[in-house]
Amino acid sequence: MHSAWLKIARAWKLTGRRLLELLPAVGGAPSLCAAPEGELRHMGLDAETIRALKSPDPRVLAADAAWLEAPEHHLVGVGDDDYPALLLHTEAPPAVLWVVGDPSALWQPQVAVVGSRNPTAGGRDHARDFATALSRDGWTITSGLAAGVDVTAHQAALDAGGLTVAVLGTGPDIVYPKRNAAAWEAIAERGALVTELPPGTPAVKMNFPNRNRIIAGLSLGVLVVEAALNSGSLITARLAAEQGREVFALPGSLHNPMVRGCHRLIRQGARLVESTADITPQLAPMASELAQALKRRLETDDEPPGPVGALSAEDADLLRDEDYARLWSAIGHDPVTHDELVSRSGLRAREVSSMLLMLELRDLVQVLEGGRVARRPGAPGAPRDLELRRNAPT
Repeated sequence: MHSAWLKIARAWKLTGRRLLELLPAVGGAPSLCAAPEGELRHMGLDAETIRALKSPDPRVLAADAAWLEAPEHHLVGVGDDDYPALLLHTEAPPAVLWVVGDPSALWQPQVAVVGSRNPTAGGRDHARDFATALSRDGWTITSGLAAGVDVTAHQAALDAGGLTVAVLGTGPDIVYPKRNAAAWEAIAERGALVTELPPGTPAVKMNFPNRNRIIAGLSLGVLVVEAALNSGSLITARLAAEQGREVFALPGSLHNPMVRGCHRLIRQGARLVESTADITPQLAPMASELAQALKRRLETDDEPPGPVGALSAEDADLLRDEDYARLWSAIGHDPVTHDELVSRSGLRAREVSSMLLMLELRDLVQVLEGGRVARRPGAPGAPRDLELRRNAPT
């Protein structure tokens, strides 16, 4: 399977959208690569693409395969179950994603925090404060690992103990810019680095606007912190709006040229933001859709449904996922701390944060003073523990 995707990854003209049309018809990536040249021509593939599939450079293929053998190195094709749902439904999904770190991070509810490579001191503070608050609320922070606002947002998420995703404009083996090497390593360990570009691809100017569509496509919303009128962050914001995502912008001083791009976005319809309270409610509908897509990805046919009380059909479906059922069982009507939920459920802290966000957006739980959590008044009782049901004698 990997051999076929490695060939496809080097077939530059095979877009993700074209592959979504071809793969179901031919029976998957291996069948596409094994198809006779005449059949490939009949499918409309040009000579260069056919050559890449049928006669790839063995040295390049071997080098890519060697990269993939390293720990925490992954290749996710557009037809794979692990391909992130939000990105799949954009106009131009990448054919493949090269991932360093945890591919499941790409499925987490993400907010992109982007802005100037040369922000003011206040801009850095805003990026740090918003990324920290959003991360503590359970959002995954996504950005482009550029200097300035990007790396500040990534580092704030790491410092808050949250997840962060960096979308690269280079191959997955290239650290750019070099001064962000420490952040690169930390994100690889506690999040994910992702790119559509194969190993060895250097930092080329044209690649960075292209990667902005991936930042926008992975995220439920984009927050622009500081941006001049010619900032690449405005490209990310435009792409997000075109993909039906929310765009948020921080206002600033009329005398600061670094916020003129934000002011333009606000005039064009972006939401003016003063705190994270202006962000989360706007993302609730799409976050709910993402939760359902994640549930469908994880569920198995033989998973017993079990009673889930007086929940809606959508909420009941969510709680049929084993991890959500464990967390729901751990949440009582009396307030409980995040640490207690981690201990009771046996889940990791960052998983609990992300799942709590989903439950809050579905109006199933409430976050009280001091960050304690309780079920909403009138919420049904916990479903029977799924693990106990699985292991019970029949």
